[in-house]
Amino acid sequence: MVRRAIGGAHYGLRDWLAQRLSALIMPGYSLTLLGFVLTHQPMHYTDWQGLFQNQAVRFFTLLFALSLFVHAWVGVRDVLMDYVRASWLRLALQAATIAALLVYAMWTVTILWGVR
Repeated sequence: MVRRAIGGAHYGLRDWLAQRLSALIMPGYSLTLLGFVLTHQPMHYTDWQGLFQNQAVRFFTLLFALSLFVHAWVGVRDVLMDYVRASWLRLALQAATIAALLVYAMWTVTILWGVR
């Protein structure tokens, strides 16, 4: 009888691809934002406020944040699977990571589309 350990046997291409795609989205957004900052010197609060009034900027900021969270999840999950041998501890740490990332995602939406 074959006993399977709790682990990442079903992960693979999907998560690898998610991490690579998120790694493409993040620098694209960062370079665009850097370009905005460099072309609007000196920066004032009204410049930032005007930038984030645009729905497209909010959407791409949310896309950046979600890409960051996916990228972080895959990385943290892989580290936990490699270095935490106790299944109960690994599961607890993974659950805590997921909970934190979900809270961060909700917080990001609240910041971007919150009541003004």
